[in-house]
Amino acid sequence: MRQATSKAAAGSNANRRRILSGITSVALFAGVTAAHAQSTGIAACDEFLTKYDSCVASKVPAEQRATYKSQIDQTRKAWIDLAKNPSTKATMEATCKQTMDATKASLTAYGCSF
Repeated sequence: MRQATSKAAAGSNANRRRILSGITSVALFAGVTAAHAQSTGIAACDEFLTKYDSCVASKVPAEQRATYKSQIDQTRKAWIDLAKNPSTKATMEATCKQTMDATKASLTAYGCSF
């Protein structure tokens, strides 16, 4: 009887771990999605970020994605901060278009098109 109770408790703990793992995964995914969904408020910048995210997620080999995602997350944060400043916001559209043009060439090797 004691052994059956121990097995039931062990099974229950395993189920809890699976559920918590699933919840954690969903929370992490939601955090990543929210970070990627942040808008700069500048159409050219948001267009580039969306296309870059799509390219990396669908075409860049899995072992290289983290590097690309880290770079774009840093860029996104910098652009959001720059867009908040009226004196730098005025130049952001041109900056984002130049970045898109420069990045196109490096990502065409993966079959990405912007």
